[in-house]
Amino acid sequence: MLELSRGSTGLLVVDFQDKLAAAMPDAVRAAAEHNVETLLLAAEMLGVPVVATEQYPKGLGRTTAILSPIFDRMGVRPFEKLVFSAARVPEVAARMSTVQTWVVVGMETHVCVYQTARELVRQGHGVHVVEDACASRTEDNRRIGLELCRAAGAVGTSTEVVVFDLLGEAGSDAFRALSKRIK
Repeated sequence: MLELSRGSTGLLVVDFQDKLAAAMPDAVRAAAEHNVETLLLAAEMLGVPVVATEQYPKGLGRTTAILSPIFDRMGVRPFEKLVFSAARVPEVAARMSTVQTWVVVGMETHVCVYQTARELVRQGHGVHVVEDACASRTEDNRRIGLELCRAAGAVGTSTEVVVFDLLGEAGSDAFRALSKRIK
């Protein structure tokens, strides 16, 4: 499914964690984190459900300092996991089963994002991987991960596409706030 609608779309934030983020090239991490922040604000304004995960937080740290307060404000508690695919964590899968289409962002693109997108497609979900909100330690691995996501049946997209598709029209307070942030 290509169209994103508020009533049937959720946002999945995969493993945006301190120690993992520190391993990313600075510019890639900063851009991806800014775009995730934008998507979280859009989800908050538009009533889109959010699910978040943390891969082995004892070793990789907790959610980054930029995203953690947004999660707190939204009441999002990241699910801890040891498996690479978030969709294989029973509690996450249960939360995700009630939403038809998932917008997926995260780290690392070629590992946890790819395996999660592949599993969600396998489970029958629509999956949109936000390419400018995903990161890997190397650009080659990020690119390969994105290619694998598309090969598995996910739609490659961008932060702007997702925000404006969910908005659907101009003129609202949400449109004004989000369009200012994107410019």
